[in-house]
Amino acid sequence: MKVKIALVGNPNSGKTTLFNALTGSNQFVGNWPGVTVEKKEGRLKGYKDVKLVDLPGIYSLSPYTLEEVVARNYLMNEMPDAIINIIDGTNIERNLYLSTQIIELGIPVILAVNMMDVVEKNGDRIHIGKLSGKLGCKVIEISALKGKGIKELAKEAVKLAESKKANKIVHQFSEKVEEVIKETEGMLQDEISESQKRFIAIKLLEKDKKLKENLKVIPNVSKQIETLEKDFDDDTESIITNERYEYISSIIKDCYTKGKSGKLTTSDKIDRIVTNRWLALPIFAIIMFVVYYVSVTTVGTIATDWTNDVLFGEIIPPAVEQFLATLNCTGWLQSLILDGIVAGVGAVLGFVPQILILFIFLAFLEACGYMARVAFIMDRIFRKFGLSGKSFIPMLIGSGCGIPGIMASRTIENDRDRKMTIITTTFVPCGAKLPIIALIAGALFDGAWWVGPSAYFVGIAAIIVSGIILKKTKMFMGDPAPFVMELPAYHLPTVENVLRSMWERGWSFIKKAGTIILLSTIVLWFLMNFGWVDGSFGMLDMETQLDNSILAKVGSVIAPIFKPLGWGDWKMAVAAVTGLIAKENVVSTFGMLFGFGSEIAEDGTEVWGSLAGSLSAIAAYSFLVFNLLCAPCFAAMGAIKREMNNAKWFWFAIGYQCLLAYVIGMIIYQIGMLVTGAVFGVWIVMALLLVLGLLYLLFRPAKKVR
Repeated sequence: MKVKIALVGNPNSGKTTLFNALTGSNQFVGNWPGVTVEKKEGRLKGYKDVKLVDLPGIYSLSPYTLEEVVARNYLMNEMPDAIINIIDGTNIERNLYLSTQIIELGIPVILAVNMMDVVEKNGDRIHIGKLSGKLGCKVIEISALKGKGIKELAKEAVKLAESKKANKIVHQFSEKVEEVIKETEGMLQDEISESQKRFIAIKLLEKDKKLKENLKVIPNVSKQIETLEKDFDDDTESIITNERYEYISSIIKDCYTKGKSGKLTTSDKIDRIVTNRWLALPIFAIIMFVVYYVSVTTVGTIATDWTNDVLFGEIIPPAVEQFLATLNCTGWLQSLILDGIVAGVGAVLGFVPQILILFIFLAFLEACGYMARVAFIMDRIFRKFGLSGKSFIPMLIGSGCGIPGIMASRTIENDRDRKMTIITTTFVPCGAKLPIIALIAGALFDGAWWVGPSAYFVGIAAIIVSGIILKKTKMFMGDPAPFVMELPAYHLPTVENVLRSMWERGWSFIKKAGTIILLSTIVLWFLMNFGWVDGSFGMLDMETQLDNSILAKVGSVIAPIFKPLGWGDWKMAVAAVTGLIAKENVVSTFGMLFGFGSEIAEDGTEVWGSLAGSLSAIAAYSFLVFNLLCAPCFAAMGAIKREMNNAKWFWFAIGYQCLLAYVIGMIIYQIGMLVTGAVFGVWIVMALLLVLGLLYLLFRPAKKVR
């Protein structure tokens, strides 16, 4: 029989680091049944039959966010054999709020006080023995980052799970509140276990609607609620919350000794600079510039050039061609494999080094605690155009992949803010857009240092502009949601954790290249190699291939749409459209259309020259911006549809993204041409009118909300 242990804790408490340390490589990642919240579980290292389930990071067991609902439903319905509750030792008072709720569930609990190395470094002291007595559960000191206390924690957790002995609830609220809780417990049916009655009674007094849905018989507690609210002159949820903090304060008084008062910690000293009102944004801009400069322009480019020119230029295509020749492979199949699969998928995989380097930087910034500060910094800016710092968190996650970024919007309670965040999250360049940035920077701008960072800041600017414009409309009017977030102490993450995070993100990119991109390249190869010549349909030869292909015919129909943006050539139009399937397709389409991987371009350099010859620099930047801002890939569109849960909102989101991308792309190209001396024409006039329209929407006064 397998033992199930749940890992529960606040966001930024070190839960992921602890989970990785306890399970190692024995992890399984999926989604919770019926929802798209990430589910992580794994086998406890050293224990064959012990499963560890990593629940979403939560602040309480109140159902305000989907993460809290998922965590609570699992704990109440699945009833794991034990719970490891990890708390941040440097912020113990805030973290113990969740602990008091977990202990009331009637499931054996062991408390893991994390970051003890930081606590000691600050000169503080947590009296573990006293804390254990006050809470009525075993307490273990750990440092998940340095691996201290991990083995002891695992051993004690397994022992507790096998004993199936629930903790004795020792914490008590004020006398009046306890009387009402006991009275409510007595009203509950016998099918509810004694160990859970206190938790359910408190939730009923807090008017928890989600809990009532799971009860067969709902007792009428209106009298008890009325009694409490009359005695305390407050609503019952606030009364219970206050009682918890009163109790926690009494614990802290006896169990926590603060070091030298007035002494600033290292984190505080750093925060005085990086979260400074005037320095925060310039520092953030410099950091992101360095990240993209190293990832796209310098180290990443060196690694990608070798991958494109040598691995997918001089090694793999000739080797595959020679292998196919020994098999006497037919011409059409050889063309499919070399000009389709190898050229298309290879063009995408060639940018994996740049993506991995970018993900290493992002993983380090997240793990060390800086990205949590960025959300705090951005809150000041986002509030000016109607969003809270919470909206930046999905955008931050979306820099790896837009899908989890869109799903992360669920943590935003305000429905208007959540919808606006979903619409704007994919403006931040994700990992799939990085190859487009790198290709345009390399082919059209000779590897210019500013192209990569500018792409990131174009995304941020699009979010800000969209926020200001949309917040003034009736659909999105209203005050932004409040922003509350823990700021963990700065710490150096382990190499293992950074590499693990990098590989998880990178591997999802590689898997997409092996599935969606592979299928797309096969379809594109067919459309490129088949068409009509002299009234007959069939496979085309090299001389008549592209211009008479199905792809050319389709591309020629849609190409005029993009002419005002400077890239009305059918090849560019087709590349942009295939990017809607997966953004990586833009690069793979170029690879196939311009001959990357074929005999003509064995070293992989011709695609760069051919692409540079087909576009001006201004048109290239217009093409880049359009692909950064327009609707995301099909998978991300599916996530938007699920999160919006409304067809009209879904089409509004996709329509707005495509329209904004088109407008900005046209403005960049037409104004750019005007600056470089182009003749005044109808499209330049249209672009100037669009600029005036955007300025009006940005600066028009917002209507006051009643």
